[in-house]
Amino acid sequence: MLSKNQIKFINSLKIKKFRTQEQMFLVEGKKAVEELLNSTIKLHQMYATKEYPNVFEIDKPNWITEKELKVISQFSSPNQVIAIFKIPEKKEISNKGLTLLLDGINDPGNLGTIIRMCDWFDVSEIVCSIDTVDCFNPKVVQATMGSIARVSIHYTNLSHFLKNDKRPIYGALLEGENVYQSKLAEEAILIMGNEANGISNEIQKFITKPITIPQFGKTQKTESLNVSTATAILLSEFKR
Repeated sequence: MLSKNQIKFINSLKIKKFRTQEQMFLVEGKKAVEELLNSTIKLHQMYATKEYPNVFEIDKPNWITEKELKVISQFSSPNQVIAIFKIPEKKEISNKGLTLLLDGINDPGNLGTIIRMCDWFDVSEIVCSIDTVDCFNPKVVQATMGSIARVSIHYTNLSHFLKNDKRPIYGALLEGENVYQSKLAEEAILIMGNEANGISNEIQKFITKPITIPQFGKTQKTESLNVSTATAILLSEFKR
């Protein structure tokens, strides 16, 4: 049975301030939880209904009812289990290979999908501006479908980072070179910007190779691509 203190603590982790304070984050659903159980990220506590098979044989999970699961879940139809994991210790940024930089991404679903794309295309590091949505936001974690365990995500001042990196810096801009006609470096930085405003003027100054995804539609009425969709297309071209 869930106590009031347990409910209060679990719900507090839905807020960035308390995730930072406790260095813990929430993961919901059987698939997402098991992806992280199969990683190096450490489990703190698990809350599961009797339907959960506990294939990892977690010692003494907190068995709760469906009704209790709904109280602590962010979803209207929660799936068997919620777990609390410890936020991994910060690593040094490697400055090697292809690094994705995110400048002011606001939408949790977009960030989560971008993390999945990086996992798919074997991009091991994402460097985010301070104002990018927290990668341990429950909605971000859910959208990653477990990929958050395999991609290193850093938050830093992008200007300071870019000043000290010698790799070519690509940026997704409307007036850039056609990506399908560009020769793309394997060792590089790719910058993606905010959903509404794109890459900020401050960060645009560092771009040495502006690139764009050309529009093929006959009417030319589509305003822009979703940032996670654009990221997937550009990463695919870098890996081609």
